[in-house]
Amino acid sequence: MKMKKTIPALPVQDIRQSMEFYTTKLGFVVRHHEEGFCIVVRDEVEIHLWKSADESWKNKGMALVAEPICSGAESFLAGTASCRIEVQGIDELYKEYKTTGVLYNADTVVVDQPWGDREFPTLDHHRNLLTFYEVIR
Repeated sequence: MKMKKTIPALPVQDIRQSMEFYTTKLGFVVRHHEEGFCIVVRDEVEIHLWKSADESWKNKGMALVAEPICSGAESFLAGTASCRIEVQGIDELYKEYKTTGVLYNADTVVVDQPWGDREFPTLDHHRNLLTFYEVIR
């Protein structure tokens, strides 16, 4: 037995907005899309985006005690996920993303980590955390 690959699946509220963001801001290409799901790719990286837009929980008030949230696609899930993406050429990617305005904040820089990676964080438009890293050990 051998595990070979992992694909992050990030919750987003709007698939069309997400496709636009990932293609224009992060340089991905849409490989597949449908109403509640899409796959974006860039080089060897693949990310699945799924619609997390159930808002039926909003008007339940105290009824949430008797009937807890359970659809698994509640709107508040968008922006709660994260993933790490290995790259080659971290400094070039940092410069690219600095120009598209997707860095975590204005003070974001590429950081050398004690475990042997150089990395920087970004946020997608729903605030899912994407950390790009390059192994330098």
